[in-house]
Amino acid sequence: MRFRQKMLLVMVWLLTLSYGVGGVLLIRQNFKSSLEQVQNNCAGSYEMLLQSVQLVNFVDIQQDFSNISTVLERMNTANSLVGISLKQGNQVLYETGEEKADYDSDSDFESFLYTSGTSHIYQINGIIKTNGAPLELVVMYDISSVYEARDDQVRVYHQLLVVLILIGGFTAWLMSYYLTMPLSKVSKTARALASGHLESRVKPKTQDEIGQLGSDFDHMADRLEENINELKMSMEQQNRFMGSFAHELKTPMTSIIGYADLLRSQALDKDETQEAANYIFSEGKRLESLSLKLLDLLMMKKQDIKFVPTDMKSMIENLTSHLQPVYKKKKIELSCRIEPGICMVEPDLFSSLITNLLDNSRKALDNGGNIMILGDSDKGNYRIRVIDNGRGMPEEAMQHITEAFYRVDKSRSRAQGGVGLGLNLCKEIITLHNGTIAFASREGNGTCVTVTIKEIAK
Repeated sequence: MRFRQKMLLVMVWLLTLSYGVGGVLLIRQNFKSSLEQVQNNCAGSYEMLLQSVQLVNFVDIQQDFSNISTVLERMNTANSLVGISLKQGNQVLYETGEEKADYDSDSDFESFLYTSGTSHIYQINGIIKTNGAPLELVVMYDISSVYEARDDQVRVYHQLLVVLILIGGFTAWLMSYYLTMPLSKVSKTARALASGHLESRVKPKTQDEIGQLGSDFDHMADRLEENINELKMSMEQQNRFMGSFAHELKTPMTSIIGYADLLRSQALDKDETQEAANYIFSEGKRLESLSLKLLDLLMMKKQDIKFVPTDMKSMIENLTSHLQPVYKKKKIELSCRIEPGICMVEPDLFSSLITNLLDNSRKALDNGGNIMILGDSDKGNYRIRVIDNGRGMPEEAMQHITEAFYRVDKSRSRAQGGVGLGLNLCKEIITLHNGTIAFASREGNGTCVTVTIKEIAK
């Protein structure tokens, strides 16, 4: 049974129970009050008859019972009064109607209810003290109207109960449908997500608990979609990584095997032997660089990084001073303009970050050029910019330059000894430091790489 049907049954049952119990108690209380009122009226009427008989008996000392009978006959005019009986011992002095005689009571006054056919009779018995033998006055009242009124109320109540159950059932169905409709939408969305439609959402329109459930479900679906997309991207990156890695290994290994086989199988002169050895050496160094870069990436993710307060000005200036002679030989002017700033970094990793950025700029300069490093404080952060006037990069390359083995110009990078892991390593390092790295470049106009990291308050 569906939850909506359960809610409908429960609500109809509660409506029936509450209205049923309330109606029964109300009719019962109303009947009880009406019956008491009628009994009080009958008791008042009997008291009046009793006093009249006593008055006639007091006036008529000779006890002319015909006078008493005449008085009773005159007073027997009420619609509810169906019988009067006056007896002295076993002698019936006056009688209309049929009294109920099978009762046993020793009291001077007695009243009780009984049923005669379809009528409900209220009988009152009383003793009148006289100068002689006492008289017994019995009066019978038909109070069937009270029971008929009760029966009419019960009949109307049953009709109203049926109508209310129908109306209440329809209203309960509408309410249950309205209340459970968001749950049905959540269920439908869950099935859609399970079948692969990750864009499906509940989009609740209420702010109650069910609406909050829908909002939480949408939030969960958003995170699920993000995680699945990230997983897909990660798998795609891993596939590209493996393909690029295999390609990077294939080229130098093919050359090494080819030249080694040439040295092994043929007798070469001194120059040819030297050329083959040099080529094997250069390709071996390329493989060594590739393995070291991969090792750095793996170790960086596994080791426990310890950050220490570091003066960025001192670290960068010391690094560039050691690199200037190397860059000068390649006709590259390396300069820096660094402001003081203290940041929490791992010095060796951050030095590797700057070195890789400088090396990437160096590879963008074909026939010499300029590289400048700028460092300054910016709204609680320390900003480092590496600017060169090299070839620059096309716009479509900006989205992939931090991916492993990606090269803007594959032929130039390979010729310069690059393996396409430098910027990927930079990205991992700055991520460990909770910083950001951004690239701005235009083809033919150079590149600016901006690294931002949190600065310790001075």
